[in-house]
Amino acid sequence: QVHLVESGGDLVQPGGSLRLSCEVFGIVVDIDAMGWYRQAPGKERELVSRIMNDGTTYYADSVKGRFTISRDNTRNTVYLQMHSLNREDTARYYCNVQAQTTRSTPLKTYWGQGTQVTVPS
Repeated sequence: QVHLVESGGDLVQPGGSLRLSCEVFGIVVDIDAMGWYRQAPGKERELVSRIMNDGTTYYADSVKGRFTISRDNTRNTVYLQMHSLNREDTARYYCNVQAQTTRSTPLKTYWGQGTQVTVPS
């Protein structure tokens, strides 16, 4: 059984920084994409950033230059370093990974429970 555990969410003042972590637990033989989505109240869930197994990264325009995604494949962990946070970054942040549990099964998408980031106005 694969499950994801996120941490690092908090209340932070505008201009502050946070680092989110997401560790993948369970038996996996390969993890392809690892990423972060967020969902603010009344809004749809949106992709914030993603990092592929080859290191290729993607960032939403709203976070470019402020957020940095990285991964540690030895720990099956993905990180999201966030700087210059503002109230528009307030949301629940969800970890998302695509992983294989055996070599004969296709990649499957897994979600974490989310971690709350709050930036007061």
